[in-house]
Amino acid sequence: MTIRIPWQLGDDPHAPFPPADTALDEPDGLLAIGGDLSSQRLLRAYAAGVFPWSSPGEPLLWWSPDPRTVFDTARFRLSRSNRRPLRASGWQLQVDCAFDEVIQQCAHIRRPGQHGTWISEEMIAAYCQLHRLGHAHSFEVYAQDTLVGGLYGVAIGHMFFAESMFSARPGASKLALAGACHWLAQWQMPLMDAQVYNPHLALLGARPLLRREFLTRIHRLCRQSRTPGNWSAQAGTVAATTLLA
Repeated sequence: MTIRIPWQLGDDPHAPFPPADTALDEPDGLLAIGGDLSSQRLLRAYAAGVFPWSSPGEPLLWWSPDPRTVFDTARFRLSRSNRRPLRASGWQLQVDCAFDEVIQQCAHIRRPGQHGTWISEEMIAAYCQLHRLGHAHSFEVYAQDTLVGGLYGVAIGHMFFAESMFSARPGASKLALAGACHWLAQWQMPLMDAQVYNPHLALLGARPLLRREFLTRIHRLCRQSRTPGNWSAQAGTVAATTLLA
């Protein structure tokens, strides 16, 4: 029996990743190990259909699972049972007004059945740098002036790669997801990567996409020109009642 070893990444952040279809079947999608979280390497990874994920104490691991889980942004719609209380919440949504706080909340908020976090301080620093460069973005939910939910991820061209979301109040992350899909669809960004399947995402409308199809689509979307930058001004503020009308 042959044991395959993941590709070892070197020190050059500009070096290409190995082809995603060479990822291991077990554990599903493990492609490479090592390297760093420089902005250049992260952008190269996402454009190649690869993302970093490591548990505490592990070396840096890079993944490209098959199938991938995605949302079609223009088709996203919360169920009636979810929309009704959120419409009455009085909450508002904005974009790129509190990226650092969103990623900190995603890292440290308590989640049922989860011990610790994979969003290390090193990752927080790396994605905050991507945000300053105009490549990482946050979608935020506010109850008056209090941040109660959010989602963050990375944009390349017309493709958005979601990373994590949080709720400080029931339903807030669902509203953040609805807001993200609303704006991304308006901006001709038809696909949101949600990485790995779980039942919660499936209930919200996520679907599996074979890796080869995912790679074909993101290759085209990432090549479509979109200038990096802060999205807050073009998004403005949207009330939950308006978004979920």
